[in-house]
Amino acid sequence: MSLPLASAPKSAPIPQGVSLLEEIARLKKSLNAVILAHYYQDGEIQDLADFVGDSLQLSQAAAKTQADTIVFCGVHFMAETAKILNPNKAVLIPDLDAGCSLADRCPGDQFAAWLKQYPGHKVVSYINCSAEVKALSDVICTSSNAEKIVRSFPREQPIVFAPDRHLGAWVEKQTGRPLVKWPGFCVVHEQFTGRQLLRLKAQHPSAQIIAHPECEESVLDLADYIGSTRGLLDHVSKNPQQKAFIVATEVGILHLMQKARPDAELIPAPPSSGCNCAICPYMRLNSLEKLYVCMRDRGPSVTLAEDLRLRALKPVQRMLELSA
Repeated sequence: MSLPLASAPKSAPIPQGVSLLEEIARLKKSLNAVILAHYYQDGEIQDLADFVGDSLQLSQAAAKTQADTIVFCGVHFMAETAKILNPNKAVLIPDLDAGCSLADRCPGDQFAAWLKQYPGHKVVSYINCSAEVKALSDVICTSSNAEKIVRSFPREQPIVFAPDRHLGAWVEKQTGRPLVKWPGFCVVHEQFTGRQLLRLKAQHPSAQIIAHPECEESVLDLADYIGSTRGLLDHVSKNPQQKAFIVATEVGILHLMQKARPDAELIPAPPSSGCNCAICPYMRLNSLEKLYVCMRDRGPSVTLAEDLRLRALKPVQRMLELSA
């Protein structure tokens, strides 16, 4: 795990009868804090956050905030990115164990050794990676802008893409650019299959299939629309004539989708694990109780060595410049 995070102290219990919402609001004011939440958080956290978005939106919000404290309801790499952009602000995360399968499968030392096979290549890394991997990269991307960022390099420039092999394959197909791909994947999106989608489509023939590009090719080949988490939300919001959608991504996005389209039928694509929904186990480690405690106790907080932060900052800033 890349984050040099302080170990979590033993927390005092939450007093009986405490109104978590009232206390979180009070602490937010006293800390001059902003609460950022990813679309994959529980609905109750999305509803109280100051800003809800995907990785690109959250990075942009973190870069612009005037708050003294950033409370990040997401996973490690997101809070870490906020710290990269805000070295003088406190960055709190409700649960230290909220990691990421993609980031965990691409350790910085192994990535550095692997890159030695590809001299002369530029390195484009998906934001779902550690600070160490970011520091080894030329530019960071998200699913919102990966295609644009790959196209920003001259066509003859060889490129390494990490750590998501499925997003890399999709970008490769969109741009016609061969990419050397690190063989990582997301444990949630990897579970969707084309066979299951075909079965679900037979039950809901009028539904559109919309999918995140972290899904495997057999899923993306069936999709009527492929986009980032924000892109999927916008697609549903902007197509009122379409009344049903099969959604192939983490089910947390359905919370705001349903608010935007209360008239629409939103059908979560079933993962191969056999349950009825796809839930990121890391994202869901956050809760209202943990959010309150982390604000009350001013921790756990994210810390980074300054030399590492500065090396990681350059490719993150390049991403933000290309996304303006």
